[in-house]
Amino acid sequence: MSSIDRSQSVGGTRTYEVRTYGCQMNVHDSERLAGLLEDAGYVRAPEGADGEADVVVFNTCAVRENADNKLYGNLGHLAPKKAKRPGMQIAVGGCLAQKDRDTIVKRAPWVDVVFGTHNIGRLPVLLERARVQEEAQVEIAESLEAFPSTLPTRRESAYAAWVSISVGCNNTCTFCIVPALRGKEKDRRPGDILAEVEALVAEGVSEITLLGQNVNAYGSDIGDREAFSKLLRACGRIDGLERVRFTSPHPRDFTDDVIAAMAETPNVMPQLHMPLQSGSDTVLKAMRRSYRQERYLGIIEKVRAAIPHAAITTDIIVGFPGETEEDFEQTLHVVREARFAQAFTFQYSKRPGTPAAEMDGQIPKKVVQERYERLVALQEEISWEENKKQVGRTLELMVAEGEGRKDDTTHRLSGRAPDNRLVHFTKPGQDVRPGDVVTVEITYAAPHHLLAEGAVLDVRRTRAGDAWEKRNAAQAAKPQGVLLGLPKVGAPAPLPVATGSGCGCD
Repeated sequence: MSSIDRSQSVGGTRTYEVRTYGCQMNVHDSERLAGLLEDAGYVRAPEGADGEADVVVFNTCAVRENADNKLYGNLGHLAPKKAKRPGMQIAVGGCLAQKDRDTIVKRAPWVDVVFGTHNIGRLPVLLERARVQEEAQVEIAESLEAFPSTLPTRRESAYAAWVSISVGCNNTCTFCIVPALRGKEKDRRPGDILAEVEALVAEGVSEITLLGQNVNAYGSDIGDREAFSKLLRACGRIDGLERVRFTSPHPRDFTDDVIAAMAETPNVMPQLHMPLQSGSDTVLKAMRRSYRQERYLGIIEKVRAAIPHAAITTDIIVGFPGETEEDFEQTLHVVREARFAQAFTFQYSKRPGTPAAEMDGQIPKKVVQERYERLVALQEEISWEENKKQVGRTLELMVAEGEGRKDDTTHRLSGRAPDNRLVHFTKPGQDVRPGDVVTVEITYAAPHHLLAEGAVLDVRRTRAGDAWEKRNAAQAAKPQGVLLGLPKVGAPAPLPVATGSGCGCD
């Protein structure tokens, strides 16, 4: 069978593949791209298609120095495949497309469609126009055309979902290009958000993650400084919604009313991802981060006082331009004081188009690497010590799908604790489905996971598990997931906290 035959083997229907790079926003956007394509009649290509689909979409990220090299390398890999199959199409979207626009078609003239972060809903139309006119279509909107929640979505999980509450960012961090590419913050109306959450719960979802580039700044666009805490409390009143998470907040906007809402709303989980970036006041000022070390540690102290078992994670950039050894020691000091469950560390790399890329005092790679290794070693020690405190605790886990890479060989299953720690547990004698809830006792701690090696204490079958079972039973008709029509949109299972913010730019 030829490659062109293989790519159209699903009942003669054109197939698609979406490749995603970057942060949670891009992951969620890719779900919408998949939903749009399936709504237009495309079928997802089988796993491992590796460019054999009729349409390959790249959802790109622009925050790394080598992002464009990675994209053009992948496009070059597809060029000979496309040359053999004239009907194949390639589309490039996301932040790099928003930034580079016509450059992409000039460097890779075999690309059919280039679209930006504000007009992902145009992808099916642009693909058809490129096919009919037999020339590349480049269409970049300068502002948001429609809030992405109005688009169809193909979510991967039956039991957990992203819910976007805002797009864009009003901050001006010198290392981050996101505001230039995604625009100023635009908030959704609370009623629209809650209607989406209720629709997801009706579909069987029991965990949602509220998503925003600066999620706790929610309300600045609609004129309500307490809108985010009100939203958390409103989620607490939705029957059947067991777990609420959010990512990623900004210390500047993290107010006492949000801490109170977290502590007083039972289904808001005891977990907080709070980007630090640096512990040095001098570096924070150069980054244009509108808080200082004292303010940051004060937030951590308040959260721990209100929610003693909260797991707090963070993002840290090592080697920002001008960072001295004394500055770096201040970062280590904050890490020791805050005792993060995990810290997701990034060696500074130039983001093209950002002020930091042109700053004096760029740190030699060797120095950055040495500091990075010291930070990682310290955080590994703290993560292990904090995880050891979980030994002996009895926890409820939501059974996860695909998070334990060794589950098959160890005869275990995996799940997430309320604080989002990953726990591998002994497979019980009875059937347990992703989305169900099990009660276990923690017996062992490693730096990045926990073990429950004894017998499962309790299994609670849930509506979320029912939804997962129903989805799998329908795989013959829809083998790759759940396609929701308007306005019932959704998201995949939340990424583990270990992914951080992706770009470290929150």
